[in-house]
Amino acid sequence: MTLLLGCDFSSAPTRRKPIVLALGTAAGGRVQLTRLEKLETLAAFADWLKQPQAWIGGFDFPFGLPRPLVEELGWPTTWRECMAHYASLTRPQIRETFAAYCAARPAGAKFAHRKFDKLAGSSPSMKWVNPPVAYMLHAALPLLLEAGVDLPGLHAGDPQRVALEAYPGLLARELVGRRSYKSDDKAKQDADRLIARKDLLNALEQGRTRLGLRLKLTHAQHDALVADASGDSLDAVLCLVQAAWAARQGAPHYGLPPDLDPLEGWIVSA
Repeated sequence: MTLLLGCDFSSAPTRRKPIVLALGTAAGGRVQLTRLEKLETLAAFADWLKQPQAWIGGFDFPFGLPRPLVEELGWPTTWRECMAHYASLTRPQIRETFAAYCAARPAGAKFAHRKFDKLAGSSPSMKWVNPPVAYMLHAALPLLLEAGVDLPGLHAGDPQRVALEAYPGLLARELVGRRSYKSDDKAKQDADRLIARKDLLNALEQGRTRLGLRLKLTHAQHDALVADASGDSLDAVLCLVQAAWAARQGAPHYGLPPDLDPLEGWIVSA
């Protein structure tokens, strides 16, 4: 049975804010959470990716930049070369470059978007604050490439280790709308968000999603996911469900549209 994983990523992981992996399997339309793993360093994440085991994973960070941005900056327009150039920059250089790009654009259209961002409700991958997904891309993509994993539609690698861009907010909004279910700010970890996490998990367990999958949890797992007020563990599980959907669609596209932009990529199930 293929190992499935969902990853809630941090570009600067710590013991307090680790990278969270939700590991599981799927059969007969049911997704079974096996365990959660928490990685406190980027090096630990890199080591995990390199392990000789087969998996299909959904990762909550962008896999590409918007084509309009890349073309305007004069960067390479082939994905591998673009990512190599991006990895060569420092975070201050990224911030200054993207800030200058935004400053030159009209109000209401500061950021460039990938074709599917509005469809998925995802933040533009050039955004460097709230959330800093540009830094997540900068930190994570080189580790995927170094590990030699397969990135369908973007870069051929080991077909036994398949990495897909996932986005937990896409699935969460389907189930609880715009209700907030998480916060890193302890002052905002309130009863309303606790109830939203419970409702979200109940909907996943009952299979009330267009993905046609039901999440299977132990009582202890359910309680642990509800108790994590940061939402990181729950986000990893949402990515796990998206990875399970992709696995059902199968190789070589894993549910990604065959006409996706090979520079921008695509969020699985969008």
